[in-house]
Amino acid sequence: MSYSNLSLSAKIFIAMITGLILGLTLQYGLGSPEWGETWLTGGIFFVIGKIFINLLKMLVVPLVFVSLVTGTSALSDPASLGRIGFKTLGLYLLTTGIAVTMALFAAVIFKPGLGAEPAAAMLKDLPANKSFAQVLIEIVPTNPISAMAEGQMLPIILFAVLLGVAITYSGKAGERMSGFFKDLNAVIMMLVTFVMKTAPLGVFALIFTLGATLDLAEFSKVAKYIVLVLAVLLVHGLVVYPSILVLLSGLNPITFLKKMRPAMMFAFSTASSNATIPVTMETIANRVGVNNKVASFTIPMGATINMDGTAIMQGIATGFIAQFYGIDLTISQYLMIVVMIIMASIGTAGVPSVGLVILAGVLANVGLPVEGIALILGVDRLLDMTRTAVNITGDATVTTIVAKSENELDLEVFNNPLAGQETK
Repeated sequence: MSYSNLSLSAKIFIAMITGLILGLTLQYGLGSPEWGETWLTGGIFFVIGKIFINLLKMLVVPLVFVSLVTGTSALSDPASLGRIGFKTLGLYLLTTGIAVTMALFAAVIFKPGLGAEPAAAMLKDLPANKSFAQVLIEIVPTNPISAMAEGQMLPIILFAVLLGVAITYSGKAGERMSGFFKDLNAVIMMLVTFVMKTAPLGVFALIFTLGATLDLAEFSKVAKYIVLVLAVLLVHGLVVYPSILVLLSGLNPITFLKKMRPAMMFAFSTASSNATIPVTMETIANRVGVNNKVASFTIPMGATINMDGTAIMQGIATGFIAQFYGIDLTISQYLMIVVMIIMASIGTAGVPSVGLVILAGVLANVGLPVEGIALILGVDRLLDMTRTAVNITGDATVTTIVAKSENELDLEVFNNPLAGQETK
């Protein structure tokens, strides 16, 4: 089969492997020559990678807003939105609770902080995490346009839902507006398709840069921590999510995971849940078969409040730092960590390394030195990429379960292995 006939996911996988091999070759085979930094990692591939990320981010706000208005205004019973929201929020909080509990148990049992050496990375200034009360207040935007300009997901979601409901109740005027948003949504989804065609090149540039700058020496100092985080992430992504999917929907988890591969690879390469929203929504609609009425609400919400992969990192990192400094945490402190991580994840932006911001607040509140973050800063990039892939898999799992419960899942599309493969 020629390269042009391969599916998008196959092309992305090839780009990831090729980029990583060539990047490692540049660093360890050629000794990181100056021309490599000037022309490749700091030049052409740096530019291509940044442009690719910007293209994805460019789509996020218009896609979320228009798609959510379209889905909400199409609901025959607007009250069903409350039911969908209740199910979605409940499942997101449940999976995050499971994630952080697993992480803390793993940290207590395997003790990754004993014998660790501090990484060379210096602690950089981290922005303060917002209080839960402040997050709740800011969900209601004082200026919706400003919220869109700043990419604040929760205010955008609320405004789009309210506008969609208003359209539903506005009679003839609402019908005209609903038609406009449906047409606009179709145009934006076509724009998403155009951007996805550039994915292999963008992913290659990002992974090449990672391979060319990865400091393997830092990994040896905190190897136990890295292995433990990756192991728990894999268990959560490949065992917990499929189990929940089977229990609550009866769907085949293998089929689901295969169909989600493009979005998972996008998330891994970008390390940003928000940047992956366009790809996740396109995948969940065209390959999994979820109706836009559900996906337009649950996916953006998940990218904002569902941080299972991040919760796993924070739980293990908290135990790691406590063990490194020889501090014993009490049962009440562990319970506080669970609650804090679940609450702090709500309203946190889905951008790279945001988990470190939350972690700083957790450490301070349980009496651990915030400077301990410097122990893991040097190796966080690879872990951030992996946990982002887990995060969006959780978003898609919950979305599929909710859609199935609301009879908004096209089972023919779900069971068709070729569904959505026309995007190449």
